[in-house]
Amino acid sequence: MTNPTAAMLVIGDEILSGRTRDSNMHHLAKELTSHGIALAEARVVPDDRGVIITALRALATAHAHVFTSGGIGPTHDDITAEAVAAAFDTPISVRDDARAILQAHYDRSGQNLNDARLRMARIPDGATLIENPISAAPGFTLRNVHVMAGVPAIFEAMVASVLPTLTGGAPLLSQTLCVTRGEGDIAAPLGEIADRFPDLSFGSYPFFRDGVQGTNIVVRGSDGAQVDAAMTDLSKLVSDTA
Repeated sequence: MTNPTAAMLVIGDEILSGRTRDSNMHHLAKELTSHGIALAEARVVPDDRGVIITALRALATAHAHVFTSGGIGPTHDDITAEAVAAAFDTPISVRDDARAILQAHYDRSGQNLNDARLRMARIPDGATLIENPISAAPGFTLRNVHVMAGVPAIFEAMVASVLPTLTGGAPLLSQTLCVTRGEGDIAAPLGEIADRFPDLSFGSYPFFRDGVQGTNIVVRGSDGAQVDAAMTDLSKLVSDTA
């Protein structure tokens, strides 16, 4: 059985401008891999309603799950919630349960739940809230789209909340073999090994360290026995090309 696939939509002008470095994609990929869901696609888009809507519709159709990060804060450029609602032709409004969460949070901190902060309680009809144990403002899931904050600590907490609710496949296993040969030296025999194991993925990643040229060969798959067998063949490859 093929593992379900997921996509990530990173939203924010600050990512595209280089002002902010995205770390959420790296974290999500690792967590999905261990859960048996393959992160198959990722896009970065600006704070543009039409662009977000177009990307969401395409990704939600192509994959079992879509994870978004960014654009659910209290400022005017936080438009992700509205864009997600529009992508699915779903009404959006301030929801009582989300408002109650924010009210309790700001009461504890001695701050007012003003109109700007209340924007974070705008949730599309029928969505399920995603807990935010750090700053209270919830994310949400609408259909197969999981809408999360861009702040890494909050994003990671939301991923931890959502993943147990998703059905994954077999965890993806990975083994690496380091060879002190260039990619050009091993390309042909590596291709032959890859052809013998069509259910596995093979990646080659060249490096140059301390004057030594080499290649890291990474084998990935959900069948441990096949991964082990491929690694045995790769070890023979190393000795044959030495």
